[in-house]
Amino acid sequence: GESAAAEDLNDEAEQNEDNASVAGDEDDVNQISSELSKYQSVYEQTFDKIQIPSDVLQDISEALQMFIATQSNSRETAGDAIFNAIFEAAPSLQTLFKSPRPVMALKFCSALVGLINAAPKPGALKTAVETIGFQHLDVEVTAPRMDVFREAILELFEQEVGPKFTTKARFGFQILLNYTGGALIFIRREYASRIRIIQNSWKSANTKAAGITDVREVMASPKKEKGANSDKWEDESEADVDLELAEMTKTTEGMMVPNSFNDMFLFNAAVMGLSNNDWMILILDQLDAIALNVANPYRLQEECDVLALVLSRYQGSFVLSEFKAVVLASLRSLVSTEWDSDHEVAWNWLWQNVERLLKQLLGKPPVHEKALTEVLTRLPEESMTQLRQEFFLNFFRLAPTGQDFFKQSLTRLYFIADKIIELCSEIYRQPRAMVEDISGLGLRHVGYAIPAELFAPFVSSAVKVFSTVTTNETAIAGFTWAMQLVSKILVRAISEGSTVVMKAISTNDEISMKKAMATSARGKRAQELLNISVGAQSISPFYWSIRSGNLNSARAILQDLLTIRADRDVYYYACDDLFVR
Repeated sequence: GESAAAEDLNDEAEQNEDNASVAGDEDDVNQISSELSKYQSVYEQTFDKIQIPSDVLQDISEALQMFIATQSNSRETAGDAIFNAIFEAAPSLQTLFKSPRPVMALKFCSALVGLINAAPKPGALKTAVETIGFQHLDVEVTAPRMDVFREAILELFEQEVGPKFTTKARFGFQILLNYTGGALIFIRREYASRIRIIQNSWKSANTKAAGITDVREVMASPKKEKGANSDKWEDESEADVDLELAEMTKTTEGMMVPNSFNDMFLFNAAVMGLSNNDWMILILDQLDAIALNVANPYRLQEECDVLALVLSRYQGSFVLSEFKAVVLASLRSLVSTEWDSDHEVAWNWLWQNVERLLKQLLGKPPVHEKALTEVLTRLPEESMTQLRQEFFLNFFRLAPTGQDFFKQSLTRLYFIADKIIELCSEIYRQPRAMVEDISGLGLRHVGYAIPAELFAPFVSSAVKVFSTVTTNETAIAGFTWAMQLVSKILVRAISEGSTVVMKAISTNDEISMKKAMATSARGKRAQELLNISVGAQSISPFYWSIRSGNLNSARAILQDLLTIRADRDVYYYACDDLFVR
């Protein structure tokens, strides 16, 4: 009896200690919440630095580690569990996620770890959140959606981690997720003006560059920017201008007058003594796509991925800030009448985010390429055969409708599987050439009328199957990243190439074809029927309709092209256009 009484007393004492501990945690949280009270819910009015107490951060970090441990110590599995919880809570949110599920799951878990690692330093946390916001400019994040998102994650943690998910940990995750969600809303709303400035000034710069006829114009603009006012500039003597022009000529002798932004960039690089940095040309080749797609984070990420691959193959060192200096100098010269502090802020903001995206990737491609090459070269033939077989079997299980688009022989399917693996390897070795090849492949998929929605499950299937033939995590990461990039390019090519005409061809119905052609203006109809371009790749809808056996569509196109039409004194007859390609 005495022993039982003693045990009861011990249990009661332990329970009191636990209650006291919980009460202590709640008191601490109540005290902390007074300082961070506005982040108890999604706060979108401002985007400031925040300092989360170190003891709260410690509990957050431990809770996340314990959660990952419950998911077989795999970040991908942990991310997948989080997405399951989110989609169960709000199935409509699935449309916001465009990447293949395994890729998105790994990205999400890595981003969560990155935020927690950056949280001890308010400046680093703000930078990390701003980068995430930049990558989600096209996603309509709202406070109600963020509430569902947050609560689904917190409930999952409570289920998996149990009593070890402390009050402080829950409070910390709530603050961190609300801060991030509010920042995404703020960035999307407030940074829209920066995007407009970048797009308009980029267009103006290219237009102005095409009209330059004298080097004197190139040097005059930036000097005007530096002056206190325009009257002072007008009072300067012609002799001063000629003297400065003579100084510039020493470093730019032999160069032609710039007639494009790229020429202006090279001119300014020479003036600034940076003309020997040939790595700048690699970035310059992609700057147009970056500036034009600043409002499309999905496309912008693709451009940064390809640029990271290109720079990774460069033999030598480079300083990205030097490229920014030359770009800004060129823009100030070309858009001097419009340039102000808002332009300076907008372009600095763009380049800072691009630079952060590049730095996240630089150094990884060579490691991934080496690991992937080693795995593929040492893989036994039995494993390769298993890989080919499971590629499509697994895909058909994930997306049964995919079977309707793969009606080829088994040999042909094996060839496609080999080609996919080759694309993932070659994109590391020849990034720009492979982008063009993949774009051409995407255009052919438009002709086959393959829905872009099938690419996400296809990538998921490929990654899952590849993971069964090797345990090399670096090789799996390299294959996953390459597959994601290949699918991004294919989806973009299909999206850009999926015109009304191309969609109508697959129906092989003359009436549908004529309705599709009627939507095109008479002056542009021949171009849209004979040439669709994505990047440097192009395809002829007319030729494709013949090649794919859709002869009814081909007949309707040919009749339309050979019809003479008049618009007052302008006549349209596309017979000669048939032989241009």
